Amino acid sequence: MADDYFRYDLKVQNALRGVVREVLLEAAENGLPGEHHFFISFKTDAPGVRISERFQEEYPDEMTIVLQHQFWGMKVEENEFQVELSFDNKSEKLRIPYAAITGFSDPSIQFGLQFDVESANSDIDGAEKIEAVSPIKSADIGDDKRTADVLEQLLGDTPAPEEEPVEQEKNATGEVVQLDSFRKKS
Repeated sequence: MADDYFRYDLKVQNALRGVVREVLLEAAENGLPGEHHFFISFKTDAPGVRISERFQEEYPDEMTIVLQHQFWGMKVEENEFQVELSFDNKSEKLRIPYAAITGFSDPSIQFGLQFDVESANSDIDGAEKIEAVSPIKSADIGDDKRTADVLEQLLGDTPAPEEEPVEQEKNATGEVVQLDSFRKKS
């Protein structure tokens, strides 16, 4: 297999995280319309994550927050967002880089994205190593399932489907074809 010099995996991850950023920006500016609400799972040990010591101790690897009725001061920036939530009647301010997000869902419309990242391992340029990025299909969530099932889907250890190996032609010659052979002849 050829080397991927373009790093398509990183480009896809950045594009999907851009969707999360845009949705959060709309919610920060206009609130959440209708029944929309978000579950956001993130690596608590990822670079740039700022949470209280108590949360770091309680959730040393990953945490899921819900943005629905009670959130304040959401600030959406280029590489991260900040939000204030109430936990046990105590206000907590969180700062979460998009690169730390492992799952995002809006159960009201059965939409979800799952990102498998290893926050401790980085490539040479500092980008998170990506194992898979896969959308959660609406059929996986279903109308009759509860929100807990959505979380299980986001946080579960469901492996990505394996791709069928592509068989190469046995008699491939590797001929060089000149572009002129495809041009219209006058």
